Amino acid sequence: MLIFNGTIASSEQLSEKYYLLKIHAPEISDKIKPGQFCNIKVSESSFPLLRRPFSVCDVEGEYIYFMYDLHGEGTRLLSQKQIGDKLDILGPLGNGFNVDGDYDTAVIVAGGIGVAPFPLLTKSLAEKEILTFLGGRTKDFLITYGLENIWMATDDGSEGFNGTVLEMIEKNIKLLSDKKIKLFACGPTPMLKAVQEFSKHNDYECELSTECAMACGFGICQGCPVETEGGIYKLVCKDGPVFNAKEVIL
Repeated sequence: MLIFNGTIASSEQLSEKYYLLKIHAPEISDKIKPGQFCNIKVSESSFPLLRRPFSVCDVEGEYIYFMYDLHGEGTRLLSQKQIGDKLDILGPLGNGFNVDGDYDTAVIVAGGIGVAPFPLLTKSLAEKEILTFLGGRTKDFLITYGLENIWMATDDGSEGFNGTVLEMIEKNIKLLSDKKIKLFACGPTPMLKAVQEFSKHNDYECELSTECAMACGFGICQGCPVETEGGIYKLVCKDGPVFNAKEVIL
């Protein structure tokens, strides 16, 4: 974990609400694992006071990428940054996805901005077959950057399957037959709960990238507890954000 000043190399608007930020960060670019995150100070002033956590979306040489949606003052300020601006970054943080294991097919399940950590994971799964199931409220919430073999679902039917991403998977369950499956999921908590139950019912290995408000990002403030089996509480920032689906209680 380091604190350093990263330099903005580019800022791309992927859709009406989604942005992709490219940062020159040689200090940590070779240290990041899929599913880890960084805490970014979005302003040089004392407002906002707290850093904002962002999943590392991708790594390319000495550059790291962050994908984010525009939903508050912090991300609004971030979207106004210019090429060459410096960002105070803390990272890499948390525990990411475990790509090892006895499986031949990786099933990625993403909901909305939950797609953010998966371009880097996709690169890390180069030797596996990958099926990517992507869901969003409308087609404007679907981002396919860095993904492979994509199936899409929208709540309003404006793109792909009309329904939830899990309903789409269940309707196409034949795609998973006769395969050694491991699920990797990130998205809103109701979606994660549904994926968790689906994995348990079908006896699939599954890892969930959870979301929580995080103040410090490395376990000092104790502000992001999550319950696990046996009534033990762990911290999303330090012990997660990725947890085994059999372990965490959502």
